Amino acid sequence: MPFDALCLSGVIHELNTGLAGARVDKIYQPGRDEVVLALRTQNMGNVRLLLSANPARPRLHLTTLPLENPEKPPMFCMLMRKHMSGARLLELTQTPLERVAVLRFEALNDLGDRVERRLILEAISHKTNLILLDGDGRILDCIRRAGADLSGSLESAGGGNAPRILQPGMFYRLPPGVDKENPLTADRERLEQLLSAAPEEAQADRWLLDTFGGLSPLLCRELAHQAGGAADVRLNALGPQGQARLLDRLEQLRERVTAGQYVPIMISIDGRPRDFTFLPVGQYEGIAQASRWPAFSPMLDAFFEQRERQDRVKQKGQDLIKSVTNARDRVRRKIANQEKELAATQDRDRLRRLGDLLTSNFYQMEKGMARLRTVDFYDPEGREIEIKLDPLLTPQQNAAKYYKDYNRAKKAEEMLTIQLEKGRHELDYLNSVLETIAFAEGERDLAEIRQELTDTGYLRRPGKSKDRGRRVASKPMEFRSSTGLRISVGKNNSQNDLLTCKLAGKGDIWFHTQKIHGSHVILWTEGGEPDLQSLNEAAILAAWFSQARESSKVPVDYTPVRFVKKPGGARPGMVIYTTYETAWVAPNGELAKKLRVK
Repeated sequence: MPFDALCLSGVIHELNTGLAGARVDKIYQPGRDEVVLALRTQNMGNVRLLLSANPARPRLHLTTLPLENPEKPPMFCMLMRKHMSGARLLELTQTPLERVAVLRFEALNDLGDRVERRLILEAISHKTNLILLDGDGRILDCIRRAGADLSGSLESAGGGNAPRILQPGMFYRLPPGVDKENPLTADRERLEQLLSAAPEEAQADRWLLDTFGGLSPLLCRELAHQAGGAADVRLNALGPQGQARLLDRLEQLRERVTAGQYVPIMISIDGRPRDFTFLPVGQYEGIAQASRWPAFSPMLDAFFEQRERQDRVKQKGQDLIKSVTNARDRVRRKIANQEKELAATQDRDRLRRLGDLLTSNFYQMEKGMARLRTVDFYDPEGREIEIKLDPLLTPQQNAAKYYKDYNRAKKAEEMLTIQLEKGRHELDYLNSVLETIAFAEGERDLAEIRQELTDTGYLRRPGKSKDRGRRVASKPMEFRSSTGLRISVGKNNSQNDLLTCKLAGKGDIWFHTQKIHGSHVILWTEGGEPDLQSLNEAAILAAWFSQARESSKVPVDYTPVRFVKKPGGARPGMVIYTTYETAWVAPNGELAKKLRVK
């Protein structure tokens, strides 16, 4: 992601404007690599500042996304609360041309004296960290410790010749910088010297990336595109005028950054966020859409929302995904074997006919025969047939054996048909569980799914007696239609059963994607007739919270709840319904965000 040093400077410039002087109200650590500071500001009210040290997506910005906190805060969070609760944010700064953000606070120590605390976010790929320092620059603690191991040897942290120790009590040292030119300090003469020394065959964007620090590949491609009309243009193809334009663009970039003229831009392809930057871009030429945002924080919230949620679910629900996937694969193999056995029973009439032929030919048979050749009176042309016999059996026993095999195949067909139906229902259920895991928004939702799998026998019950009777219950997602009607969406099978079978009234409207795994959606009519707008929006939500959310048109069945029944012994979330109508709608994630009740 292009969260380069210049983009970071734009975010810090934006945050400094509104957060200077803010008070730390609460501190949370919803994930292993992220900390949220709840701040009270003078002009913006109560806000939440997210500092993420996720190696794949390091960043800091204000967030409005719902982040679920663990029941027991991690040790780093407890230490932050001890040293930072009630602290006042003095300023946010950035190490020049580095992806290192420094938040300087004024706090009170145990004696009530005012002391300085610094929180440092190193947003460097594969070396990300969040470090808390005291006023003297000593490390109080950090998200990722590095340095001396148990044997006393030193571990390199951040590259360079000398190891960098990140341990409590040690003085903090900045990560080693990159030996590149600073595009914000180089004058025109220096830029011309660097360009004249560049290989003529080099691509302009590659030369920019290798020569100057703080520039992302996206930004280098954009500068090359502005200078030569193509992102992959070579320096010799630019010519003197094009090279002069390239240097002009570098100077304009310096002036823009120096003046704080940042423009948050998100780049999307087919409606999906792909990149972001801090200035207008034109290199995609219709392949992608570049949208301007009013501020960096809402843009970064929208950009990382889906990825972060999927990461949290994948990280915290990995055991669930593995268990359900293994169970689903076992059921698939079982169904495949049963289908083969069922196909074999379709030839059972041949066994009965062979038995009939043997019965009518006892006079030609005697014990010890291995084969009988006789006329097949079932064949319209009266051709002969050869029937295999067991030499150890009598003629009557051989005929009885074929009748017995026929009856066994007939019974197997009945049993296999029943077993296959059960297996397919089980497979549908397991697929629905995998789908609900993807909808989970936090640990509480995953715990409820884990509880459901325990109740259905797919997971073992907790070994500790104190956990055996403990029940977890999370709430369904709540929405409001444009006309004010309440809409509830189940996030898992337990919530689907609760909504449909217990909470909803008979006159409320039930929605579900047709023959596609998805959430149960209830439109609460409050005793009246629902309007068409609310019906349409509830159907769109049912399509969005389903396995078909990436489709363009999705069939959604809807009917009053009184026509929805749960068969006896059915798995959680499984129902049958009658007297329904079907609406074809397009899933819309933006509408879901707009209608969501927070």
